[in-house]
Amino acid sequence: MSVTRLDGTRLRACARDLAALLVDTVAGGSSVGFLASLDLAAAVTWWTGRADEVDGGHLAVWAAYDGEHLVGTVSLAFADKPNSRHRAEVVKLMVHPRARGRGLGRTLLTAAETAAADAGITLLHLDTETGSPAERLYGSAGWTRAGVIPDYATSPQGEPRPTTIYYKRLGVPAPTR
Repeated sequence: MSVTRLDGTRLRACARDLAALLVDTVAGGSSVGFLASLDLAAAVTWWTGRADEVDGGHLAVWAAYDGEHLVGTVSLAFADKPNSRHRAEVVKLMVHPRARGRGLGRTLLTAAETAAADAGITLLHLDTETGSPAERLYGSAGWTRAGVIPDYATSPQGEPRPTTIYYKRLGVPAPTR
């Protein structure tokens, strides 16, 4: 497996593969901001729209490949307000079902964390559906659970679901439990 940070040109070139991953992820029940009715064309349009954000330095996107096959992705959304430039949000961490269970989610998360630290980011945050398998990953990777917001987002089927908020301070030892 290899993980590559994409520039805007490369993101545009692999938008269809990223879109297929997004459609499969949503169809599999993962809550990543889209409903189950997501079709490939809409997903391609969404990913293509991220390329300008990447080129502008507001978003960083990584793609994970198993040979020639795109099997995972993660992004960092950088804050744009003067008082929040020390933080970024981890978004759209997705691993294709055929690549799960091999540590790829951890590898992608580590790539985002390392790049954030290298960019001077000292605080990361993310949200995930409460009770999802992703919670195990974030807890085992040293992320701190900040709390749960009821009915924050809907499942791909449109049902309101609670969301857990996590954060991780970079360059600072994690609190002991």
